[in-house]
Amino acid sequence: MEPVPTQDGTPTLVHPGYGEAYHPRQGALLQARRLYLEKTRTHLHPAPRVLEVGLGLMVNFRVALESALERGVHLRYLAVEKEPLPPEVLRQISLPLPRAEAVFGELLAVWPAEVFRGPWGELRVLFGRVEALSLPKAWATAVYLDPFSPRVNPEAWEEGVLCRLRLALRRGGRLATYSAQGAFRRALKAAGFRVHRVPGVGKREWTVGIAVEAPPG
Repeated sequence: MEPVPTQDGTPTLVHPGYGEAYHPRQGALLQARRLYLEKTRTHLHPAPRVLEVGLGLMVNFRVALESALERGVHLRYLAVEKEPLPPEVLRQISLPLPRAEAVFGELLAVWPAEVFRGPWGELRVLFGRVEALSLPKAWATAVYLDPFSPRVNPEAWEEGVLCRLRLALRRGGRLATYSAQGAFRRALKAAGFRVHRVPGVGKREWTVGIAVEAPPG
């Protein structure tokens, strides 16, 4: 896979099987900051615990880590990844995040592994399909839902998975995603989220769900 430049100057890759890029053409860094970091208020939380579905190129993780390091808070990050990329591919995606990139280099030296710890906090990775994995209850302060699209990866967007993500998220916590698909939003509401349409960058809308109710069953 060869890096593809995006409009904010950061590179991304195209998945050879799905035919979709890991990030939008408007920019990997821009989406990570504006959608996942800010719309979930991770950049304001004094002790952020992020659950991400779709670790991919680790851009969202590095943006959250840079924010935590700048603020002097610990980050706890739990990521689900069913198709981990080899370290030589991940090394192609460098970002203008000096603090996070230093940690990222250390992670790649032992990647893939299930747990990484340092004075900055912890990254745990669950390798497999999200619908088949066990997630901790009421653990996360934010959920980053960032798998490939419902068109090519429908299982990750189904109501059953969203119910499990709701159980993993603390009440009042926020889920953010780039998808604005109607069926997905209805499933998100059914799973116990209050659903908000928010202006997107490069597309008309993104979606934010706030955990307000227990999921059915």
